[in-house]
Amino acid sequence: MMNKLSGWDDTIVALATPPGVGAIGVIRLTGSNAIGIANKLFPSKNIAMESSHTLHVGYLKDENEILDEVVISLFKNPTSYTGEDVVEISCHGSAFVQGQVIKSIINKGARLAKPGEFTQRAFLNGKLDLTQAEAVADLIASNTEASKNAAINNIRGGFSDLLKHLREQLIQFSSLIELELDFSEEDVEFADRKKFVELIEEISTATKKLLDSFKLGNVVKNGVSVAIVGKPNAGKSTLLNTLLNDNRAIVSEIAGTTRDTIEEIININGILFRLIDTAGIREHTTDVIENMGVIKSLQKIKEANIILYLFDVNTTDVEELNIINNDISQQNKKLILIGNKADIIPDNKKNNYSDLSILFISARENIGIEELKSKLFVSVTENKIVTENIIVTNSRHYEALQQVDKSLHDITDGLQNKISGDLLALDIRQCLYYLGEITGEITNEDRLDFIFSKFCIGK
Repeated sequence: MMNKLSGWDDTIVALATPPGVGAIGVIRLTGSNAIGIANKLFPSKNIAMESSHTLHVGYLKDENEILDEVVISLFKNPTSYTGEDVVEISCHGSAFVQGQVIKSIINKGARLAKPGEFTQRAFLNGKLDLTQAEAVADLIASNTEASKNAAINNIRGGFSDLLKHLREQLIQFSSLIELELDFSEEDVEFADRKKFVELIEEISTATKKLLDSFKLGNVVKNGVSVAIVGKPNAGKSTLLNTLLNDNRAIVSEIAGTTRDTIEEIININGILFRLIDTAGIREHTTDVIENMGVIKSLQKIKEANIILYLFDVNTTDVEELNIINNDISQQNKKLILIGNKADIIPDNKKNNYSDLSILFISARENIGIEELKSKLFVSVTENKIVTENIIVTNSRHYEALQQVDKSLHDITDGLQNKISGDLLALDIRQCLYYLGEITGEITNEDRLDFIFSKFCIGK
């Protein structure tokens, strides 16, 4: 459990539901005087005498003025979210009513909560560690099934449990190494070096697996940028409309109809794909506006994670596709070649493209679209998304894990070179430091303030 930081023993209040008009609004209090303040405004009964995890209906009054008829939810310490006394007041969803209630609570001795302060108190009181606290923010921000599952898995402690297990094992060996230093003159070894090497290999394997998962975690959390590119009239806008099942882009037989990039989002199996319909790319155009669109398209290609190169199977030859394939490959981008208008080409002509991996579709006739969606999903996930898998989605965790990996390399080199116990102990402490920094066992007030400042107020 973390020691409480200074100034964190007072009572705070915040609106826990989104601001604005709604059916109800929930106002949350926590702190040593949360129940006392609520009692002053709730004359119906003395909730201090009531059991934890109970509901109470009555009028909220400030002096003789009725503020609202409310439901009070009571959670007594230590079995509450924050580990302190928590009172949640469910009032009517008028912004005016909510403001009056919060004002009365502040007048009775509370103060407005800072962003994320409820969860920060839960962390300081040992109700959850830092990775779990950050997962709360991820869950609130989640907008797909995959991002929700990743956040819930971390809230349940999947990530932190693994780190704590590895850290505890390393601490045990570290204590034996430190003990050897006390008996350095007697030249004894308490730590079995062979078992220690095996442990370092185990931790290194787990660390590399977590580092590798960040690429997928970034996809789960932030989505994937997909640029639909190709020559004018290849059918890019038609493909976008078909994928979205909506007439989002103007479709015309006139080359150069799409003058600017159009961006839309599609959810495929819980992963968000940001589809960018770009202006058709052709080398020579006298149209100034179209030329500006082409320049912007080239910029979007550079920014995209995946390139869908759409071509008309009736007018494009293999040599041209080979050039495209090489150009995109040099940019280190994932490329999917898509032969459009395949419904009006003989099957034997498709054999001309047999040396290339091409997905044949008809954007207009909705042929091959589900296969394209599946290909997009597999290209970024490699079917590795499983609910129970631990996926690193936080860049802070990734950076700390990189330092853990570096420290493990230093320990391994030290063991191979048979360095002295005091130097080996320094490398182990460094590794322990970065492991502890992830879960919050090692942190400082400024770091905590920065992390929790990104939370919403009331959580």
